[in-house]
Amino acid sequence: MSVMGSTAMHFDEEQSMLLDYARSFCADRGGLNAAREHLETPLEYSPAVWEEMVAMGWTGIGLPEELGGAGLGIGAAVPVAESLGKSLMGTPLLSTLLAAQLLLRADGEAAAEILRSIAAGQAACVAELESEDWNALPRNTVVDASGLLQGQKHLVMDAQSARWVVVVALVDGEPGLAVVDAESLSTDAVSPRVLIDNTHRAADITFDGVKPALLVSGAGVLGALRDYRLLGALLVAAESTGAAAACLDVTVDYLKTRKQFGKLIGSYQALKHPSVEILNMMDSARSFVYHASSLVGTDTLGKDQEVACRMAKAQATEALKFAGDRAVQFHGGMGFTWDCDAQLFIRRAQGAQQQFGDAQHHRQRLAALLLDD
Repeated sequence: MSVMGSTAMHFDEEQSMLLDYARSFCADRGGLNAAREHLETPLEYSPAVWEEMVAMGWTGIGLPEELGGAGLGIGAAVPVAESLGKSLMGTPLLSTLLAAQLLLRADGEAAAEILRSIAAGQAACVAELESEDWNALPRNTVVDASGLLQGQKHLVMDAQSARWVVVVALVDGEPGLAVVDAESLSTDAVSPRVLIDNTHRAADITFDGVKPALLVSGAGVLGALRDYRLLGALLVAAESTGAAAACLDVTVDYLKTRKQFGKLIGSYQALKHPSVEILNMMDSARSFVYHASSLVGTDTLGKDQEVACRMAKAQATEALKFAGDRAVQFHGGMGFTWDCDAQLFIRRAQGAQQQFGDAQHHRQRLAALLLDD
C-alpha cells in the first residue's frame, strides 16, 4: 500500500504564467514596508491594490467562465496565495475565493448572481465559528420561521471588507448557508477583534433579524463545508509557505550583517544549522502545497485530495512557526520588539496555526486516513 497515494504534480501554461506574475506583482506592491504601513489602520491593505487584483481577475480564479470567472480552478489560486504570503499582504482575496468555493459547491446555480458579483470584485467571507471548535455545526445561529437570521459569529476573517457574508446557520433545523449583504447589517453589527497577526483582520458579527439575500440548504451543504475547510487549509498552507520564505530572507540578511566578537554571526554553526532546517522545512511544505494544488478540482474532494490538503497545512504552518521562532531568537532581545520585522513572522505563524486546524488536528486525521486501511 502507498501511504502517500497520488503523488501527481503538474502545472499548465496558464498556471505557470500566473505564478510568475503573482510573484512580481506582490513583490512590487507588498513587502515589509507596505505591511507596516497598515498594521494599525482599519484595513490591512490598500484599496488601490485590491482594485488591481480585481482588474486582473484574481477574485474569479476558482470560478467557471459562465459565472464570470477565469475557469482555472481553485488550484490555480495556490501560487497567488504563496505570493501574498511572501509579501505579507493581507487583502481579503483568500476569504473571497473560499466563500465563492463554498457557494459554488453547495449550490452554484442558486448562487449564480452572487458568484458573478464576487468574480467582478465584490469581496466575500464565511462566518462559521460560534466557538473555538472548528468541527462544531451551528447551534445558536438560525434562520427563524419568518426567514430572518438570528445569532452571532466569532472571528470572521475579513468581515470589515466583505460585501457578502456567507453564514453557516440552521435552516429548517439542518445546517445551511445564509448569504447576507453586508450593507443590510446595522452599523454596530460588526465588532473588530484584535488578532495576534496584525497583517490580517477579523471581527465578530451579530445578526439580529437580518433578511438573507439567499438561503442554501439540503444535502450538498455538509459536503461543501467539508471541501471549504480543506481548501481553506490548503490556501493558508500556501500563504504560510510564502511567509516562511520571506522570514528566511530576513533572517539570512541579518546573519550576514550582524557582528559579535568581531565576526559575522552567520559564521557560527549554531545559527547555520537552524537556518538550513528552515529551508528544508519550507521546501518540503512547498512540495506538499503544490502536490495538493495539482489534485484539487471542481469535483467533491476525495481521499487523495484530503490527505494532500492536510499534509500541506500541517507541514507549512509548522515550517512558518519554526522560522518565526528562530528569527526572533537570532535577533536577540530586539526580536521581540515592535520595530523588529522578525515579530511579524512569528505573529503570522501563530495566526496561521489556528486557521482551519493546527498541525496536531490534521495529523490526527491523517493517521486515520493513512493507517486504517
